Amino acid sequence: MKKILKYNGLSIVFLILFFACLIGQIITGLHEHNEQLKEYGSAPLSFFSYLESGHFLQATFENFESEFLQMALYVVLTIFLYQKGSSESKDPDKEEPVDEEPDPTKKDAPWPVRKGGIYLWIYKKSLFIVLMILFLLSLFMHFKGSLLDYNTEQQLKHLPTLKPIEFIQESRFWFESFQNWQSEFLSIFTIVILSIFLRQHGSPQSKPINEPDSKTGE
Repeated sequence: MKKILKYNGLSIVFLILFFACLIGQIITGLHEHNEQLKEYGSAPLSFFSYLESGHFLQATFENFESEFLQMALYVVLTIFLYQKGSSESKDPDKEEPVDEEPDPTKKDAPWPVRKGGIYLWIYKKSLFIVLMILFLLSLFMHFKGSLLDYNTEQQLKHLPTLKPIEFIQESRFWFESFQNWQSEFLSIFTIVILSIFLRQHGSPQSKPINEPDSKTGE
């Protein structure tokens, strides 16, 4: 158990934090949504009914969507874009190990590397591909939840509802997306720039304390 925690501590802690925050979101979101339903004289939702509601789906997946978009773009843009002095960038003045072509004869090389062909091509781009799939799935679920939440509000107000093709032309869905996207891009910009001048002792996301500001990478 100690070895598992030592080698997987970072992922375990963040997974625990994720579920803790998700539970907190569900509890507070359920209370908020039921208060809204109460104002319109509608029956409150149960815990499990809330998990299927547009209120929960929209709030959850619009955040997932922006995170996966941020990571996908960051992975692909750092291939050919640089920031001199940042620990988050490759060095623009030299070739990095990640730019080297894989060697199928290397001991313990992953199976796609040894197999070659289309398997290697997919494997070389697998991180970006999976992140984009997760982004598109989250985008779809965000749209579905936002539409459901909007139509629920319309029904409570005894107003006409919208079809998907009509809703996608409304500003509401795009406002929800853009307000999350811009915050994610700002966070990436912040870490890229601040890591030039600032340090965090012991963190792989920081350059060593004694490295000059002009030094790129760890």
